[in-house]
Amino acid sequence: MHDNPPILLFGAKGQVGWELRRTLSTLGSVTTAGIDGADHHVDLTDLDSISRLVAAVKPVMIVNAAAYTAVDRAEAEPELAQQVNADAVGYIGKLAAAIGCPVLHYSTDYVFSGEGNTPWREQDKPDPRSVYGRTKLEGEKALAASGADFLILRTAWVYGARGANFLLTMQRLFRERDHLNIVADQYGAPTWSRHIAEATAQILAQSRRPEKAGFGFCDNRGIYHLTAAGKASWYEFADTIRQGMEADCKLTPITTAEYPCAAARPAYSVLNNERLRQVFGVRLPPWRPGLGLCLAEQNTP
Repeated sequence: MHDNPPILLFGAKGQVGWELRRTLSTLGSVTTAGIDGADHHVDLTDLDSISRLVAAVKPVMIVNAAAYTAVDRAEAEPELAQQVNADAVGYIGKLAAAIGCPVLHYSTDYVFSGEGNTPWREQDKPDPRSVYGRTKLEGEKALAASGADFLILRTAWVYGARGANFLLTMQRLFRERDHLNIVADQYGAPTWSRHIAEATAQILAQSRRPEKAGFGFCDNRGIYHLTAAGKASWYEFADTIRQGMEADCKLTPITTAEYPCAAARPAYSVLNNERLRQVFGVRLPPWRPGLGLCLAEQNTP
C-alpha cells in the first residue's frame, strides 16, 4: 500500500497546473511533467515520451492540466491542437487503463455553441464553433473511450497570478493605456485557477480507494462543470479589475462584431455547476469574491 501515492501531473507550469502542484501535494507524491519548469520534460506531441514517463512513475492518479489553449492560433494550427488536446489525451487514457490508474482531465466551455441564455449542463449537446473547441471535445471523447476510469472537469474564463490570462493582460494594459474598448456582449463566470485546484483536491480526497492503495471514481466517473458562481461580461470583469487597481483608465463597452478574432467566441459560456455540488459537495464562490481574494494576494507584500 502506498503511504504517499504517486500522482503524475501534466501541464504543471500552466495557471491551473501551478496551483495543482500545491494542492495535490497533500494527497500524494506529485511528479510534474511539461515542456519546461517541471520534473520531467515531456512534449505531448511525442507519445513515446509520455509512455516512458508513465512506466517510470507508475502513478496511481494522473491529472492532465496540459492543453493547447491559443484559441486564435489554433485556427491556423489545427493539427497541433488536435495532437495536444485530443490525441495525447486519448493516449494517456489508454496507458492509464493498462495499469488501472484513473485520469482527471480539464476541458472547456468552448465545447458548446454559446447560443442561448441558460447555464449549460453536462448533458447539453456540444456544438463547438472553433478548432480549439472541437479538439477539446475530441479529447473528452478520446478519454471516455480509452477504457480508463476518468473524470472531466469543464471550466471557463480561467485567470490567475501566472500564465497568460485576462486578469494579467488587463492589469498590464491599465498601466499602459488611458482608454480601452472591452467586449460587453459575451458572458461567463471568471474563475480563479486556485479555486479550480482546491476543488480538484477536494474531489480527489473523496475519491480515495484504500483497497486499491490509490484513487478511483467508480460510479462518479464522467463529466462535471466547475466554474465560479454568477456571471459577468468581459466588460464587467475588466471594470472590476480596474476598480481593484484604482486605475485611471476609461473603459468603453463594445460588441463582439466590433472586435473580430480568428476564432469564434461563445456568446454565453455560463456553466451549471449543480451536478458537482450534488455528487461531491463542492461549489466555488461567486466570481467577485474570488477575484477579490486573488487581487488581495497580489497586493500582499
